[in-house]
Amino acid sequence: MGIDEAVLQDVEATVAAAQSPAVLAELRQKYPRMAWLRCDALDVDEAPWKTVGLFDLHLVGGDHCPGVVKNPAQATGFILARRA
Repeated sequence: MGIDEAVLQDVEATVAAAQSPAVLAELRQKYPRMAWLRCDALDVDEAPWKTVGLFDLHLVGGDHCPGVVKNPAQATGFILARRA
């Protein structure tokens, strides 16, 4: 499936403008077919795809068991990891 560049840029801009974790609900409504998870940044061992505003953004993907991926072409969603 993968996530195209326009969606990546929109997600990044939306998260950058966010002032609260409520941005997750906005993104879920805007992109309902994508996987959306939120946690604390300390709960994710992998390096983020991007650090934007209040969050580290991680790409999520996988055929059977989801995991953090580095390539947007393999991604099916995001983890928004809130930094302290």
